[in-house]
Amino acid sequence: MSDTAIVLHGTPLSGHTHRVGLMLNALGLAYRFVSAPKDVRASPAFLALNPLGQIPVLQDGSLVLADSNAILVYLARRYAPDADWLPLEPVAAARVQRWLSIAAGEVMHGPAIARMIALFDLPDDPARAARIAARVLAFMDSHLADRAYLAADHVTIADLACYSYVAHAPEGGVALEPYPAVRAWLARVEAQPWFKPMPDFAAA
Repeated sequence: MSDTAIVLHGTPLSGHTHRVGLMLNALGLAYRFVSAPKDVRASPAFLALNPLGQIPVLQDGSLVLADSNAILVYLARRYAPDADWLPLEPVAAARVQRWLSIAAGEVMHGPAIARMIALFDLPDDPARAARIAARVLAFMDSHLADRAYLAADHVTIADLACYSYVAHAPEGGVALEPYPAVRAWLARVEAQPWFKPMPDFAAA
């Protein structure tokens, strides 16, 4: 447990924020949540934390860190030295990194963008987002057909990085029914004792 006050800036409906919140919960780290909606992210105070104006931002004492995947790496290395969350062995570490890249690539440009178009009127191409979502979900379903988690035989930061936007893909009109292995993986993540759901848009 850290004796330093940790602050997480984000929004409840942000999958990027949610993945960091899951990691903080999993590590048993107390933190203070600070809401950072769009108008706040344009303020000089927030831009001093992250000049790109993006969430989440983590403050851990004097450290200020942006980018959700970078924050996951930091938390794993700083607070989980047993390496279960982010392996030290090169091949195992590479397997985790691959899924961090997919989270920032195909998952972001597919399920996440489809959701942002549907819920937040993002000016983007819904047909393109749907195609990317279908491709990555089919790939994930095949990958998960004979394994419990994405990068190892236990939960790693790879699973946290990909979970939130895949779980909420239906909010963007992307059905999960065709992907039974993906749905089983989501259920395994949700069964973890530290898991807390991201609110549904309608309930937020």
